[in-house]
Amino acid sequence: MFGSGSFSGRSFKLVLAGVLLLFSLLWPGALLFLHGEGESTAAASGSAAGELYLTILHTNDEHAALIPHSPAVDYHPEVENSTVGGCARLATAVKQIRQQKAEAGEPVLLLSAGDHTGGTPFSWLIPEGIPAPLEIMQLIGYDVATIGNHEFDYGTEVLAQSLEAAGYPQAHDRMVLLASNAVPPEEHPLAKIFRRTHLIELENGLTVGLFGLIGQDAVSVAASPEPVEFADPTETAAAMTAQLREEGADLVVAITHCGVEEDRALARAVPGIDVIVGGHCHTALEEPVIEGETVIVQAGSSLQYLGVLELAFDPASKKVRLRNSAGQPYLLPLDHSLEPDPAVNEAVRRYTGELNALIARWTGGRFLNILDTAALCDFTMPDTPPLQETPLGNFIADAMRLVTAQKLGQHVDFAVQANGSIRGSLVPGSLEHSKGKVSFYDLASLIGLGYGPDGRAGYPLVSLYLTGEEVRRVLEVAVLLEQLLGNSFFLQFSGLRYDYNPRNAVLFTVPGLDLPLPSTRAVVRAERYLGRGRQGTEDAGYAPLKRGDQELYHVVTDSYILSFLPMVGEMLPMLEIVPKDSHGKPVPMEDFDKLIVKVNGEELKVWQAVMEYAAAQPRNEAGLPEIDPYYAAPAGRINRVRTVPYLFWLLLILLALVLLAALLIGRAVRRRKARRAVSG
Repeated sequence: MFGSGSFSGRSFKLVLAGVLLLFSLLWPGALLFLHGEGESTAAASGSAAGELYLTILHTNDEHAALIPHSPAVDYHPEVENSTVGGCARLATAVKQIRQQKAEAGEPVLLLSAGDHTGGTPFSWLIPEGIPAPLEIMQLIGYDVATIGNHEFDYGTEVLAQSLEAAGYPQAHDRMVLLASNAVPPEEHPLAKIFRRTHLIELENGLTVGLFGLIGQDAVSVAASPEPVEFADPTETAAAMTAQLREEGADLVVAITHCGVEEDRALARAVPGIDVIVGGHCHTALEEPVIEGETVIVQAGSSLQYLGVLELAFDPASKKVRLRNSAGQPYLLPLDHSLEPDPAVNEAVRRYTGELNALIARWTGGRFLNILDTAALCDFTMPDTPPLQETPLGNFIADAMRLVTAQKLGQHVDFAVQANGSIRGSLVPGSLEHSKGKVSFYDLASLIGLGYGPDGRAGYPLVSLYLTGEEVRRVLEVAVLLEQLLGNSFFLQFSGLRYDYNPRNAVLFTVPGLDLPLPSTRAVVRAERYLGRGRQGTEDAGYAPLKRGDQELYHVVTDSYILSFLPMVGEMLPMLEIVPKDSHGKPVPMEDFDKLIVKVNGEELKVWQAVMEYAAAQPRNEAGLPEIDPYYAAPAGRINRVRTVPYLFWLLLILLALVLLAALLIGRAVRRRKARRAVSG
């Protein structure tokens, strides 16, 4: 049962307080969980004098956003600006709240719900043995954190090495790392690092039990979690909750990297979880989601906000209520109003120096600072709306196709990239000192995920060949992914355009198996781009990409997307896609590393191709590259159209066959009757 916790009218308040007090005397367990803005009436009347207070501060999906951003090039310490986030600002906010609460004798816990790595170039330091995000979190004073899917971006060996470099398992004394449903092999280093539960007895006598989960969707998009396996989140949560209660926890907190919808399902399935501090879907919940008697919170991503949750626990009823007042929002913006914490700011400066040196080495001295200008742009290049072709998707896919062609000296027909690897919109600088500038950091943060066999950060580009029929199958798979798995799996293309009807993607779902049966006829029209004319001034237009086309076409994608192709044929044989070499010979999965594009013996990363394409944009009067206005809007490459549903034609054919069968049967019956009449 829930109440708003906010009432109007002094008389009404007094009457209601009296009723609650009488009710509590008759039935001690009757003060059920209350939530809402402001202090509850019970607290105001003094009936909750024995309550124990706790403030939970929380972040999630920090994604190595160590410096203020969006865009980072706008940041200036002496200018009020539009940048958000930054670990130094976070540290100041945490210190201020902790000091305020300490004066009132109230304990504070700072929690992270996973994906503290993956996203910005600061994550590139991790494979180099520099666990910058973790060390910064320890310096800020996080109490407990869980893991997310991006902690596996560089594989479990690198993850274990980075955790060891950050001091684990001894570092649990500073910041506990929970991974309750992650199950590494016993001999794996992570088995000695991951913890399942944590029990804290706070200064005011409140005992808090915590566990950490990674959800099913997060596991499904984890890049390289092998050989770690993952137990069922719901079963794990039930076991951890029961264990923590047995160990004396007054309050059970689940720190989850699941997403709000999975969190809601978890709260319904596992009674006894008081609070879920969530992550993964990057949702900024301005107010908690209440599911049963469980409070669910989430604070966006990339340190845009610090989540603030003020709780009160009643030892008599064993119930918890929210007590955030109107003056204490659930999300505190981390903006220029917060002075950077000196110690954390110095640590960030030191890691920035390490990153600058790394980038200078990787780019041959072309970029010496993460805020160096990569190109100019006078418009925003969005990665939205979801499930549609986007200008940024076109820019990245074109970069992959055209830069690879230039590096290999070979024509490339098509390039493919997934929305899940594109981390936001490209926003150029807007302030006087940064107007129109796109920095290395801002551009690389959008497409810098992954890891290559060379041990360096960034997914490498791969070069392969497919038949025209298989390219059309890729388009059919793209429509299926859109319908079944959502925006992260939506594919952006270069070198082609196509029309499709999403309603024709799936004929029906096989009952009992939950297996969609694809029509393979969602794509209405597909055309390949013929490129520029010989002088490079005329557009040669498009040519049809026909079904059954057995001609080989040169395709570029990244190693992550390539790894999924064999699964398509295993799950849907009618859409089998077999990567081939330039001679049409199939390349087995164990030889996929041979398809990696290399320049002077080094892997060509997606982010490097994007940087080079930005540098190759048309020059302005000052001789600086300026991103072509072509990328200010979509280009009509991926087009939804309305057609007669494919299932309608199948049903029509089926009906025609039934009618034909009935006609033939009727004719046969009439002939038989006629023969009988003649013979009679």
